[in-house]
Amino acid sequence: MVSQSLTSVFSLVAALATPSSAFFRMTCPGGLVRERADPITDPGAVSPHVHTIAGGNGFGFSMDYEQARNSDCTSCKIKQDLSNYWTPTLYYHAENGSFIDVPQVGDGAGKLGGMTVYYLQRPGPDNDELNAFPEGFRMLAGDPNKRNFTGDFAAEAVSYVCLDYDGTGAGGEWNEFPDHNCPNGVRAQVFFPSCWDGENLDSDDHRSHVAYPESGEYNNGRCPDSHPIHLISLFYETIYDTNIFKDDWYGDGQPFVWSMGDPTGYGYHGDFVNGWDVDVLQDAVDSCTADSGLLEDCDAFDLLDDSECSACMIPPSVDEQITGVLDALPGCNPVTEGPEPAAKVGDCPTAEIGTAATFFTDLTASLGWEYVGCGKDEYNDRTFSAKSTNQADMTVEDCVDFCDGFDFAGLEYGTECYCSDSLPEDRAPKPGLLGNCGMECGGDDGEVCGGAGALSIYHKCGGDECSNVQYGVVGNSTSTSTTSTPSSSSSPSSSSSAPSPPASSGASTEDTSTDESTTTTSSTSDSSDGTDSDSSPSEPDSISTRESYPSPSVSSTDFPPSDSTPETTSTSETPEESGSSVEPESPEEPEGPERPSITSAASTPTPTPTTMITAPSLSSSTMTSTSTSAPSHSQPRPTYYHPWSGNHGVVHEEDGSVPSCS
Repeated sequence: MVSQSLTSVFSLVAALATPSSAFFRMTCPGGLVRERADPITDPGAVSPHVHTIAGGNGFGFSMDYEQARNSDCTSCKIKQDLSNYWTPTLYYHAENGSFIDVPQVGDGAGKLGGMTVYYLQRPGPDNDELNAFPEGFRMLAGDPNKRNFTGDFAAEAVSYVCLDYDGTGAGGEWNEFPDHNCPNGVRAQVFFPSCWDGENLDSDDHRSHVAYPESGEYNNGRCPDSHPIHLISLFYETIYDTNIFKDDWYGDGQPFVWSMGDPTGYGYHGDFVNGWDVDVLQDAVDSCTADSGLLEDCDAFDLLDDSECSACMIPPSVDEQITGVLDALPGCNPVTEGPEPAAKVGDCPTAEIGTAATFFTDLTASLGWEYVGCGKDEYNDRTFSAKSTNQADMTVEDCVDFCDGFDFAGLEYGTECYCSDSLPEDRAPKPGLLGNCGMECGGDDGEVCGGAGALSIYHKCGGDECSNVQYGVVGNSTSTSTTSTPSSSSSPSSSSSAPSPPASSGASTEDTSTDESTTTTSSTSDSSDGTDSDSSPSEPDSISTRESYPSPSVSSTDFPPSDSTPETTSTSETPEESGSSVEPESPEEPEGPERPSITSAASTPTPTPTTMITAPSLSSSTMTSTSTSAPSHSQPRPTYYHPWSGNHGVVHEEDGSVPSCS
């Protein structure tokens, strides 16, 4: 691979030294989903390669502005921004041919934090008026098929920084992957075009309606006459923890590859679908002129805390393994080094959009309990305090059996079970939020038992309906749906252990302009014909929520009474009393650099070291699982399932190394 030095090394620094140096920097502490989805280039279909996606949970395989604005949450910090941002996923290509996904710095417990989005006021030499992105606007930057440096502004807009906080000499910036190990990881960067034709919200190639400047620099120049409208500048950066593979380099080249089979780095790209409240964004463009980059210095924004962002996820809907140790990159993506562009692979099997994966156990027919979502808990002020237990072999069935006589059962941290007759409204699951419940149960690695400070909450059914709340992205819409079973049903259990893989539904891959939601049914009904309904329409103007489950205001009186009599005086030792320690908080995500520029390594803050602990593949014997004993500070954290990555993953050893691929 021929190294191409960055041709405009000091351009960004020079631009930021001018009065037009205002910008604001938005972190995305959570990740929405990791999947082969791209509603820009492949609407209504499975995309050719895997993307890591952030932003609003209105994201779908097809989507429009209205759907984005109907999001219930966002994994990024600004409440008024429900846009979606995505980039390809990075893999380590092992010497034996296997591929292993590379964690983003800021991942923590697997929430895909680490992406930072910059909005920069760059008016060019004529001090142009800057405009917010209009409603319905979308664009791409970069070319996934590129395998060489072409020398134009579009090529300069893609770059990599080798992070070296201790100044060992490894640091620097290139337009291709660094050819040596980077002690503190690799920061991938892409700068979007900022000149718009003023007419088209998109174009056939998703690039022609926008342009880089005709002169000056790629990040701050004069717009061409064909694209006279100067937009706020958009820039992504993501840090990858490549250093965990420092002892696994081999041969003459570097070992990392993007999900579209690119080992050069030239094919890196970013996608953007606007979901902003456009008036708020324009206000920020006009009034937020600080050069600190801090969101707190802009009065236009309402900010979310990190826990709200990390709770915003959607489950995958394509049944395939995309993380862990893989024999090949997902899709048909052979590794191609160029310099010619990557060619499309013929006769590639077509993947289908299936029903969304579930992260609960269906007990509606078998035990008469319904899943109501992932709620909050606090160590010193338990959400459910009437009765509790902590056992290493905990299962969802064990917990609801233990809570017999109460209206609610909650599972937390893989091994803990809590009971109560009421659910405080400030701790209740929020509509549309999948939440941070992703730890496998100590006694059943096919079930989910809450998370750190997060409760998988089940309710004892009463009345005629027994319904699980479920989240899905099917076709072109995000929806919150329910699975229903008459509470008197004597049908055999149809256990939908969580997380179950997405089921292939043969869903149409045609693009559609409608905003119709498709929902998933996973429980056993008592229908006379023995069939299960697998879809139901939702309201077209909003993301549907379960009418039978009142949220966010919740108390035991909001639910039909169960048939059992509560054991109001029955208690047992809480985990605190029995010696279990408080669940450790996720490490605070490190801030990125003060601005997107060519900076010395010493000026970049050191991130919190992370060790990637993700879920083992349910179908792979090469994976290992973590301890299922009661949690403590001295033991490995329970294994996490990740709604953003499907039902599979890789466990790194405690020293950060990767298990053998053989």
